[in-house]
Amino acid sequence: MADQVIDSNNCSRVMEFILLGFQDIGRMNIILFIVVLLFYLLCITGNSLIIVIVRVDRRLQTPMYFFLSNFSVIEMGHTSAFMPKLLVNLLSEEMTICFNCCMVQFFFYFLCGVTKFFILTLMSIDRYLAICQPLRYSTIMTPSLCIKLALAAWFGGFSSIIFQFVRLVRLPFCSSNIIDHFFCDIGPMLRIAGGDTHLIETLFFLLVVALVLTSLFLTMVSYTFILSTVLHISSTTGRQKAFSTCISHLIVVSILYGAVIFIYLRPTVTHASFSIIKVVAILNMMVSPVLNPFIYTIRNNEVKQALRKVLGRKRRH
Repeated sequence: MADQVIDSNNCSRVMEFILLGFQDIGRMNIILFIVVLLFYLLCITGNSLIIVIVRVDRRLQTPMYFFLSNFSVIEMGHTSAFMPKLLVNLLSEEMTICFNCCMVQFFFYFLCGVTKFFILTLMSIDRYLAICQPLRYSTIMTPSLCIKLALAAWFGGFSSIIFQFVRLVRLPFCSSNIIDHFFCDIGPMLRIAGGDTHLIETLFFLLVVALVLTSLFLTMVSYTFILSTVLHISSTTGRQKAFSTCISHLIVVSILYGAVIFIYLRPTVTHASFSIIKVVAILNMMVSPVLNPFIYTIRNNEVKQALRKVLGRKRRH
């Protein structure tokens, strides 16, 4: 389809798409619906709880938890971009999505997805400054700078995808309306699009390479310096606390980067095996957002104490 040129003025654009989703599971739809709903509720609850406890506990109103709160907002937005529609489709015989809804889903899914990498990079740099430059940390990571960095991350996410989004919306979708996925992902959409899709596919690949590899490089460099500094800490308690914080971040990074590299880091996303990608995508999109709150809270004594404080208040009221 990518090589087929269709004049958008001489075709009747489709008004809705059919999402194939997991069409081979048959009567397992109800089970999958329950599983997806459970993970979605856990994601929303867990990440909302992080935002609440950071807001109510002054001890957690630091750059580290400020960026963690932003990360939680992104996780909820990322999953909410596709999970509600997936849940509806799992209970419906007609797994359809309107054209405009599909484009909105695509936009917010990739906006949150790209912004997530910027925030993760900021979190790694923040940890580097806190551990490797402790005397200068408070003067560098001021509240105003943290807000500016968070806004820059969101702007970076927006500016990174807006051109691809505009190009995608303008493509003629005339010959087919069947998307071989459970949401409006770029690969399956470009496969059924008419017109010349080489430019948007090339730019998307370059975006993934630049964003993912640069973010991964900066994160690995930060943690190389962090590891070197931690090993020279004389206090065993100090070493354990630093390791605990950093390991939590590295677990999140490993899950996210591994899935994204497998799904998107390929020159031709339209030629991928979508059956395998759908399995990896659903695991990454369901498991990772749910694990993040548990990873950060279970391994962090400050968050656990703040959580007990919040829950204690609720019981008294």
